[in-house]
Amino acid sequence: MELKIGISGINAVDNPGPGVGVAKSIKEDRELSAKIVGLSYDAMEPGNYMKWIIDKSYILPYPSTDHKTYLNRLYYIRENYGLDFVLPVLDAELPLYLKYQKELEKNGIKTFLPTLEQFKLRGKDKLEEVAKNIGIETPKSEVVNSYDELVKAVEKLGLPVMVKGVFYKAYRAYTVQEAVSFFNKIVAEWGYPVILQQVVSGEEMNVVAAGDGEGNSLGMIAIKKMWITELGKIWTGITIKNEELLNSAKRFIEIYGWKGAFELECIVDLNNNKIYLIEINPRFPAWSYFSTGVGVNIASNIVRKAFDLPVKEYRDYPAGKLYIRYTDDFVVGIETFQKLITLGEN
Repeated sequence: MELKIGISGINAVDNPGPGVGVAKSIKEDRELSAKIVGLSYDAMEPGNYMKWIIDKSYILPYPSTDHKTYLNRLYYIRENYGLDFVLPVLDAELPLYLKYQKELEKNGIKTFLPTLEQFKLRGKDKLEEVAKNIGIETPKSEVVNSYDELVKAVEKLGLPVMVKGVFYKAYRAYTVQEAVSFFNKIVAEWGYPVILQQVVSGEEMNVVAAGDGEGNSLGMIAIKKMWITELGKIWTGITIKNEELLNSAKRFIEIYGWKGAFELECIVDLNNNKIYLIEINPRFPAWSYFSTGVGVNIASNIVRKAFDLPVKEYRDYPAGKLYIRYTDDFVVGIETFQKLITLGEN
């Protein structure tokens, strides 16, 4: 059985999406007969031209458009090329897919995503509750809705302080004036409330994993960030085995019955033996191919589970493996770009 698998986030640029890495992972499972359908939002996304990974590309309307237009585009792809499964990997898409995943399944397009209630756990106002339940900590934080509350929160938490939107955006403020400026910026873009969070010291460590929706893991690895870009993306990292960190991810899967991929972003204070949960991303991170590269193919296992195929059990992975992102160049004919612009596919 050949599967046609749609993957978004193929914008492999300076702020890369996870899509190309996820596609590579699925392609590397030789037991799966899979064709990758690139779901793109712009003709200039590099994944559209990477034909050794992406077999067919389609331009989609933005998720913020009318949902019927978006879904009809997916149905068009299914009817004209084939689309058995969709793996959305961008934050902006997830609310739409979560809302309409049952409708998609009725029309022959499978997904493997968390429930809406699970998805809400990624809110920064939920972090303290989640961290407590999985046995780690969070930095002290205050939820603010006004300038007065902001000033009081800064006095309570001290400077510097992180100023965050409930779901997106985070800035470090070194003065009250900076905190006010970031507060205004977040409110203008995302609305209230705004979270002020204590700055904690330690090493940045992340876990990428997936749950099967029944309390079991489909694979996980932990890494330490070595070098990040100005946009905060990992450029170099190393696999680590912090058992407490890995156990917290396992508990997250077990307690919440998480379904699909996720990332836990943490600060680990090795001197005081504390782990702080900073963020939950309800999707694959941009560096997710790292797990496949060290022998834990999480993306492939998600596809296998979705189609009731034998899931591979990953008990271990090597520590001390280095992940290095790099840029490359290749040249294609202009006709590829022209087809994407005029026909919306290539």
